[in-house]
Amino acid sequence: MKYFLSIPALLFVLIFISCGPSQEELARVRLNKAKALLQNSDTTNALLQLDSIAQLYPKAMYVINAAKNLKNEVYLEELQRLEADLDSTNIVIAKLEKNFVKEKTEFDRYTQYVHKRQNFKRRWDKSYIKVYLNELGDIYLSSNYFGKKWLDHTGLRVYDGPDQAKTEKIPLGNINNHPSDFTEDTWEKVTYRKGKDNGVIEFIANNTKRRLKAVFLGKRYYYIILEDYDKKAVKDALDLSKAIKKKKQLEAEVKKVQNSLEVK
Repeated sequence: MKYFLSIPALLFVLIFISCGPSQEELARVRLNKAKALLQNSDTTNALLQLDSIAQLYPKAMYVINAAKNLKNEVYLEELQRLEADLDSTNIVIAKLEKNFVKEKTEFDRYTQYVHKRQNFKRRWDKSYIKVYLNELGDIYLSSNYFGKKWLDHTGLRVYDGPDQAKTEKIPLGNINNHPSDFTEDTWEKVTYRKGKDNGVIEFIANNTKRRLKAVFLGKRYYYIILEDYDKKAVKDALDLSKAIKKKKQLEAEVKKVQNSLEVK
């Protein structure tokens, strides 16, 4: 059986469809939702709402332009915040860099920061720890033993009372465990790269006022008390490392926001 709509019924349907919300009206609802999200500091979802307007309602040109302008306002505000943070970070870096000498030899891929208080020329006959930092913000530590007998040390523990931090083990024969001879004396250098310090750097930096001790762990043990200038060097290096990495992150975020700005 076939069914046919009467002319009055058909006209009613057409009128009903034509009286539905327009694209401009639907887009306006989404724009207002984005504004409400921005008021609640939900920038990510607000931008998603704004981006969807042109895709869902391509005929709503007025609202599309309003969404575009609002997006630019959001990005400009974010750009100003990032640039202010970047300026502050650059000031911190400039202040910390005064404690270091920059060096780059033919063997270095990146510029190295050498703390002014850790001069190897006056440390060649002593046991000590040394911190290393490069222009990328990469930081690591080494334990350096000087003595008459071999320790064959493979790690380092820094402590004060029950509080301590201990490096990972760097086995004998590893490229980062290097022994050598100075006439009748012995020299051992163990380097803890790529996080192998296992929190020792952070522990020293957070406890510079305490009388920290260090024990070189090997076939025999060797104990030293960390010098104040070595503790300061570690703290300065860690602070500079964090600032350099923050700067690089901020620069990447600034570039991303600048690329997101739409030309009017």
